[in-house]
Amino acid sequence: MTIHHSHPFATGEQDRNPLRRFRGRMTSPVSIWAAADGGNRAGWTLSSFLVAEGDPGEVIGVIDEESALADLLAETATVTVNLLGWDQRNLADAFAGVAPAPGGPFALAAWTDTEWGPVLLNSLGWVGARLRPDPDHAGWGLLLRAVVERVEIQPDPTEDLLCYARGRYRSLTL
Repeated sequence: MTIHHSHPFATGEQDRNPLRRFRGRMTSPVSIWAAADGGNRAGWTLSSFLVAEGDPGEVIGVIDEESALADLLAETATVTVNLLGWDQRNLADAFAGVAPAPGGPFALAAWTDTEWGPVLLNSLGWVGARLRPDPDHAGWGLLLRAVVERVEIQPDPTEDLLCYARGRYRSLTL
């Protein structure tokens, strides 16, 4: 048996996608985008998003078009964006489909229903938004644009914002 100083099956540095490597050097906040329709709920962990100020303001995100959230968004016009804290990284993994979630990922935390969709009760903040029609594509993902209709933030968060950089979760001190 040989002990490797790196992952033995990792793609070599010279063979990695340079754009993906560039994106990996950008710190991104981690959120869960969620929707509900007719008693069905779906959510997706998302760090590929931005908030655009304006009148009206918008949230713009890129999701996997094969996700349950993409399927549900074809049925509803609203979405919530829930910001996660450091202690919620396991929830982020469950909604990303990379960690077990007995009973589904919504069973792992307390949620409340709003007119925009499910809201994580102890999120660092959330946005309720209405999707613009006819989503487009950006790269391999489904590009969503949604007009912000409601914003709720914690006045003094007790935990650090959960961020993603270089393939790992990171904590930023607020």
